[in-house]
Formats: sequence, C-alpha cells, structure tokens
Amino acid sequence: MSANQTVDPEDIAELIGRCKLSVTVSEFHGSLVGYLAAGGRFPHGGSVLDALALEPDPAPTADEQGMLARLRHQTDEWLADPEMTFSPWLPDDEAPIPERAEGLVEWIHGFLGGLGLGGSVERNQGMSDDAKEVLRDMASIAGTEFEFDADDDVNDESLTELEEFVRAGAMMLHAELSRATRPATDTLH
Repeated sequence: MSANQTVDPEDIAELIGRCKLSVTVSEFHGSLVGYLAAGGRFPHGGSVLDALALEPDPAPTADEQGMLARLRHQTDEWLADPEMTFSPWLPDDEAPIPERAEGLVEWIHGFLGGLGLGGSVERNQGMSDDAKEVLRDMASIAGTEFEFDADDDVNDESLTELEEFVRAGAMMLHAELSRATRPATDTLH
C-alpha cells in the first residue's frame, strides 16, 4: 500500500483480524471518528490504537501503523470537507436490514466511546444545545431494539434516514468540538 493510498474498511478488517482486536470495522471507525470529533490528540506521533485504548496481540507492523496514521488524517480531512465526503463505515446498502442496523449501532457505540476518550470536560461543558441533542439522539439510537416492518422498502428508508442523521451529526460535532482547542498540529512544543 503506498503512502498516499486511501485506507478502506477491508484494510482495517484485515488489521482487526491479524491483531486480534475485539471490535468490528464499524465500531473501530466510529471510535476513531468520535475521538477526532472530540478534538483528541496524538502527541508525538502516538498510535491510533493507543488513543482508542485497543490492545493488539500481536502489535501492528510498521506498514500497518503507517496505514492507521493515514486513516487518521484521511478521516479528519473527510470530516472537515465542505463537500461533505465523510461517510461512516457501515455494512453495504445491499446487506440485510438487521445487519445494517447492527452495524449502525456498533458505529454509534464506537463514536460515543471515542468521543469520551478524545474529549475534555471543559470542552464538553461549552457544547451547544444542538450538539447535546445530537448526542442524546445518538445514544437513543444506540440503545434501540429495532423492530422491523414487513416491508423492506420501509425498513430501508427508515434506516437510511438514521444513517444520514448519524453522518451529519458526526460532522456537526467534529466542526464544533474538534477545532475548539486543538492546535494546528499534534506536535507538542
């Protein structure tokens, strides 16, 4: 994989399997997005896995560490992109509805956990009412026991609306929280 190549979910799935991480791809991505949205830092080139409190066994190779650093920068850029290119890593739209719903819940669990790991009490106290509402709604979605309609089109439409809400909410929280006190670089002087 070249230094500028985009990291995709399949790359992370391989890393998760090889390093025996106890997360799904959706939860991993949600954790990273939450950490970045909260303004989480990676001092002195700190590892994504360390920041997310994940314990690999065996440790990632140097190439895999490079891939994780690229993913971190790629995700941060996508979250801040005015063209709104960011999208949570969820099961494909063609996957069965229950699998998609489970993936969304896993992503939100990861996001909320990452937000907690990357944030600070001071920053969170200054959160807007809209941001607080988004967090409450995400927590409600994550705690939902989904009941599906007999009509898959209705289920698909409802799930797509939830996915879009979560995508927009993550971008809004990133815009509000990540830039509040984050320096231009992660390097501490």
